[in-house]
Amino acid sequence: ILRPQPGFAEHFLPRGRAPHIGEHFVLPSAAATLKRIAASGGRDFYEGETAHKLVAHAQAHDAALTLADLRDYAPEWVTPIGQTYRGHTLHQIPPNGQGIAALIALGILQNFDLASRPVDHPDTQHLLIEAMKLAFADVYSHVADARHMRMTHEQMLRPDYLAERARMIDPRVAQAFASGHAPQGGTVYLTAADKNGMMVSFIQSNYMGFGSGVVVPGTGVSLQNRGHCFSMQPDHPNVVAGGKRPFHTIIPGFLMRDGAPVMSFGVMGGNMQPQGQVQTLVRMLDYGQQPQAACDAPRWKWNQGLAVDVEAGLAPAVAQGLRTRGHVLEGIDDPYMDFGSGQFIWRLGDPAVDGYVSASDSRRDGLAAGF
Repeated sequence: ILRPQPGFAEHFLPRGRAPHIGEHFVLPSAAATLKRIAASGGRDFYEGETAHKLVAHAQAHDAALTLADLRDYAPEWVTPIGQTYRGHTLHQIPPNGQGIAALIALGILQNFDLASRPVDHPDTQHLLIEAMKLAFADVYSHVADARHMRMTHEQMLRPDYLAERARMIDPRVAQAFASGHAPQGGTVYLTAADKNGMMVSFIQSNYMGFGSGVVVPGTGVSLQNRGHCFSMQPDHPNVVAGGKRPFHTIIPGFLMRDGAPVMSFGVMGGNMQPQGQVQTLVRMLDYGQQPQAACDAPRWKWNQGLAVDVEAGLAPAVAQGLRTRGHVLEGIDDPYMDFGSGQFIWRLGDPAVDGYVSASDSRRDGLAAGF
């Protein structure tokens, strides 16, 4: 698909094709770009040679990017938002991200005694699916650049509001609370921790597949396509506009208890990210499963309406129980892209003495490593 793109072919199709597994190739232009960025303390990307190359390529193809856009950009240092659940607090980056979906779902599930039934029981999984649907109904309706939202994240996380949403769930019948665009993603997540207790939850994404597919010739810079997540509805808070950040899917997670860090974690995969976080957290916090077991357990992914994708490993009795409740299930044999991929580090007391438990998802090529 991307072969005709001049910059893409130049950098990522050496010898006119994709590199073979294990084949050595070099990216000299990308190396030169990284050297300029390092030597300038980062400024080259925003106002130096790299910036001029990015803008020249964009304007040569009728794109809207200007030097002022890059020069005036500034990252934001934000305060995480949180939701208590079973004595813990899950923290997320605030909107314009979808992390609030996981907080809403857990806030709804807080109103149910999940542990009264086994985790792999149709009643339990039905409640999780319905809570996730309600969360996405709010997220797809209201989440945008925080400066443009008409419903604040505080309002969306009010306990009385979440209890009201919980009462909408019928424990025996699946409902279509709302349909929404379900973005796909191409994301990398990592988490790290040291002997002093410092923990980092980090996520990066060019978005769908290879991002936009635009690789600026002579730079090795591959441009993302996060603008895909803007709405085209004029009355939507996430409608596309200049100087505005789009709704986005990447959500590094962080779990705390009594003000102390417990787990740095994340789940990759578009709108699967909050769904994967909720499913694994319920297994750990309600049912006492250790991180790798929670990570390995079969997952489902709500798409829209009553449609739910399920992994082939889901127990037949659970699948049949969900169908009986009205869920429309589609089995997916290849879990690589569809059910996310999680990485988890759980702190055990004093890190210098007790260490950590780590887990890495078998659905992709991550790993847990200690040094």
